[in-house]
Amino acid sequence: MKIIPGPSSTELGRKIAEILGVETVSVAHKKFPDSESYIRLEGEVKGEEIVIVQSTGPPQDTNLIQLFILADAAKDLGAKRVIAIVPYLAYARQDKRFLPGEAISIQTIGKLLKTSGIDELITVNVHEREVLEKFEIPAKSISAIELLADYFKSKGLERAFALAPDEGAAEFAIEASKVLGGDYGWLHKERDRYTGEVRTEEKNLDVSGKDAIIFDDIISTGGTTANAVKILRKQGARRVFAACVHPLMIGNAKERILQAGAEEIVGTDSVPSNVTVVSLAPLLAKALTEKIKG
Repeated sequence: MKIIPGPSSTELGRKIAEILGVETVSVAHKKFPDSESYIRLEGEVKGEEIVIVQSTGPPQDTNLIQLFILADAAKDLGAKRVIAIVPYLAYARQDKRFLPGEAISIQTIGKLLKTSGIDELITVNVHEREVLEKFEIPAKSISAIELLADYFKSKGLERAFALAPDEGAAEFAIEASKVLGGDYGWLHKERDRYTGEVRTEEKNLDVSGKDAIIFDDIISTGGTTANAVKILRKQGARRVFAACVHPLMIGNAKERILQAGAEEIVGTDSVPSNVTVVSLAPLLAKALTEKIKG
């Protein structure tokens, strides 16, 4: 097995390779003046099982195209099998047709993954696991919530209240509470299908005088998380923290959440950002080790 750390996940790919003790194949890459991507593999892949590590956060389209080119190049150069580790899978939230004529974009991405030569996909906390069942290649999502909860536990936040900002993320609060040993709960939110505006309904939570941590898969513009922070503060939480697997942190998301009353925002290196603290490398190395052992 050899690992190709893609342009968007170079450090993460190298960390995984170091844990596993396997060779990496470096990638030479650049943008042409017209913004097209140039890719060259700087090592031998013929006859090898290749693992490409390439997250597809912003700029999503560029990172996806680079992933497709890397996979196709590896197969064209003789790789016997290509596994793609894509911690953040772009377009996964475009999984339903809400309005007439809308494209279900994640279905298109699934087809392109196969066409480019990828034999198997491993992703992390995909927005809806059901979307992977429609892919024509084996695809699985693993959870990094325990890693995030372990981080807070190591910082002395045992027994903290774990909150999910909506029902769809309830499983994250439950998973985190098993590590932290405290209570958990979730809120209800509604999003306007046309404007994208989020409204969060307040509910009574047993957080007065307690530390609380909000767990979610993605922080994008920060609106959902900021709303949850405000509710926790209003109900008397002692300290409030925010944690997510994929810190997209669009625009002023960080400031928005901190201004709402959060002490700290913690993300993983799924999408490198100014809140990245926890590395996915041990989790992904474990997934590959388990795969090798069968």
